Amino acid sequence: MNVNLVNSYSGITGGQGALQSARASADSGKFNELVERFRNQDDGKGTVSSSQIAQNGRLNGEYTTGFSGTYTRDADKKSLPSGAAANQANPNVRQRTVDRTSELYEKAMELESYFVKQMLSEMRKTIMRADKQDFASQTYEDMLYDEYANALTKNAGFGLADQIYLSLV
Repeated sequence: MNVNLVNSYSGITGGQGALQSARASADSGKFNELVERFRNQDDGKGTVSSSQIAQNGRLNGEYTTGFSGTYTRDADKKSLPSGAAANQANPNVRQRTVDRTSELYEKAMELESYFVKQMLSEMRKTIMRADKQDFASQTYEDMLYDEYANALTKNAGFGLADQIYLSLV
């Protein structure tokens, strides 16, 4: 009687329950095999390094372009400050240089980009809209403004990143 009960359930679901169970079991076996392979390695490290998965400080699949690799020339290692940082230079103090290829400068540019994004967000609030935007439109518009902020930070020469860098070095 138990066999008839199993056959009737299998007939109701069309065998999908058994198929899903078999797939889950196979996936579980593959995962356990992978974990065991990582545990048995001699050096205790995985075969894929974290630098291959994601950049430092970034999530894998993050949609912003970021500032990594913006400055790569040798001249960028000892460049003069620009924008507001150049205007506030004290003539009695030796001129300091900015290493635009350093990770500290990259983080300073990210902070400047954040400030520019906040400014753009406040400006965006002044735009009058006839209709209410849906969630997807708001999300993509926010992503667009993130890219605007990154482009302005790279090209406008505000000098805030230079000031941040010089104050932290």
